[in-house]
Amino acid sequence: QQQRRLQEPRQEAAEYYRDHRVPQRMEEALNALFPQRPADLYGELANYFSKFSKAPVICKLVGRKVLDGVGQPTLEVEIYCTVKNYEKRICSTVMSSHSQIPENALPETTEADEKERSDSVNTAVEWVNESLNTMLRDLKPTDQCTVDKMLGEYFTKKVEEKKEIQKQEEEEEAEATLALTSCIPSATALRGKKKAANPGKKVAVAERTIPPAEPVESVLCGSLAIGGTSLAIAKAGATISRIPLYLHVALLKCNQDSLKEITLPLPMVTLLNCEKIPPSKLKLVKEVMLIPPVQLSLKQGIERVLDIQKEMMRLLEPPGKAPSPQVADSKKGRVHNTGKKAPPQALKRISHLGCLITGCDNLEQPLLLMQTACNNIGLELGTDMHLAINCAAHELMDYVKGKYEILTGTFKRPDEMVDMYVELINKFPFIIALIDPLRKEDRQQWNHICCALGSKCYLIAEDAATYISKLKIDQNINIPTCSGVVLKYINQTRVSDLIELTGLLDGQRHITILGSPDGESSDDSLVDLAVGLGARFIKLGGLSRGERVTKYNRLLAIEEELAKNRTLREANLEFIAFAEESQPEKQLSDVLPPPKQDSLPLQLSQPALQVHSLPAQLPENSTLT
Repeated sequence: QQQRRLQEPRQEAAEYYRDHRVPQRMEEALNALFPQRPADLYGELANYFSKFSKAPVICKLVGRKVLDGVGQPTLEVEIYCTVKNYEKRICSTVMSSHSQIPENALPETTEADEKERSDSVNTAVEWVNESLNTMLRDLKPTDQCTVDKMLGEYFTKKVEEKKEIQKQEEEEEAEATLALTSCIPSATALRGKKKAANPGKKVAVAERTIPPAEPVESVLCGSLAIGGTSLAIAKAGATISRIPLYLHVALLKCNQDSLKEITLPLPMVTLLNCEKIPPSKLKLVKEVMLIPPVQLSLKQGIERVLDIQKEMMRLLEPPGKAPSPQVADSKKGRVHNTGKKAPPQALKRISHLGCLITGCDNLEQPLLLMQTACNNIGLELGTDMHLAINCAAHELMDYVKGKYEILTGTFKRPDEMVDMYVELINKFPFIIALIDPLRKEDRQQWNHICCALGSKCYLIAEDAATYISKLKIDQNINIPTCSGVVLKYINQTRVSDLIELTGLLDGQRHITILGSPDGESSDDSLVDLAVGLGARFIKLGGLSRGERVTKYNRLLAIEEELAKNRTLREANLEFIAFAEESQPEKQLSDVLPPPKQDSLPLQLSQPALQVHSLPAQLPENSTLT
């Protein structure tokens, strides 16, 4: 009987291992490895059996409040998976912070925005550590579509909850107001008569009626959790699949079809940030950016930009040679020269965008300065380097006058802005991109400028493009006529949203630019997203500040990897000529697979297009005196 008790576990063990084909696979492994006689036999056995192990699944999400590159609070999301029966940290991602408050906002507005941002991050941390942690447990990190669908449903639920709370608050406020009105009707009536008795009061009106500014889209408190979790899952999926994130995203976009070649996005490198405070007069230009020609490798292009940046620093140095730092001898009162040159003044004026700050008095001054810097080192703008300008026109509108203030005290109507840009591009043909030349509300002028300049340069909407979240809700894509849009990975944006939207833009011959928010973090995932999504350009700021240089370094590493694998395809620059007639609106189903259950069909009004390639050499520009 005792022998029978000992025999039963042996039989159960043998049956258990036979059911899992362990003896058979052990024999196969030993037979396969013996001819190789590996130095690390047990390591090779572990590798052999690892392919039979279960796929990793999510076991834990960790949300944490961290700081971004400008010291603002933001969200970090960590992904832990069960890998071969052990809990293992796979990856983490840090979201970039994005503020809708302009730089010249009042201190009270800035303080309120900072408090709101802090509350939003705290709520996001709570969502990740509680609801999302439970909801996504036991899912495969490689199943991006399922995860994003669940995140979308969770976010929609939170939006509905907020609407319900707001509705209750409005009802309570209305009841309180009604009760107060019924108590003192006479006082209310007197106040109403007093207001009506003053018809002669003058009210300031715009000189010419312009479309009013569209209301700023409200951001749900805690929405960072959705974007942060979606991106972290994508990184985890790439890590588990042992492929780079850019390849993982590209395979998701093309439904896992094999990719033969990948094109790198061209960098828009910010060199100058034009300040808009006195004594500077120029308000129109926010950023002057350099775009290397497509004939250069990315590495060569970045080196050329750095050469121009060094020369620009030299040009921006104050007159006279900077004195060498000196150290006083406390004992004898003498001064010793350390022999080290003081840093140029320009080095002390670096924007949060990672570029030089300077002030200008007219529109041509930064362009001529850029032209001088290039000429001094033997480069020709239009051939050896191209320019792009971020106009940020939405920050310039004087709603009382109904005009844009392009210089201090100088105003132009929207129609006059179009004429000014046409003249600017004709004088400086090396400018191949204008970002936000107009507000998104000036749609008629967007049509005019695209017809006038679409075949010569890119007309790009950044602030003028509606938020991605709104693109996913409305039946229409609400952007003005333009060459392309700048997309930013912020708030509740999911990786699936970017894949779907870039697919739509690709199908309608619009270019995609992945842009870096003002509050950038050291996370370099944005670069992989841009490469994987097939973006034409990537806008990362300047070549200073660690959080921005990290991304350029990642872009260089991807170029090296693609070149080594011989899968790097050369980029091209093609402009779009916009005809007056508009084609019928294209449905999302025309360019993409059928929409998923959590997304609605998208449409984009598309004018008739004709593609123009960038000439090898642009005509010489006329230098103004």
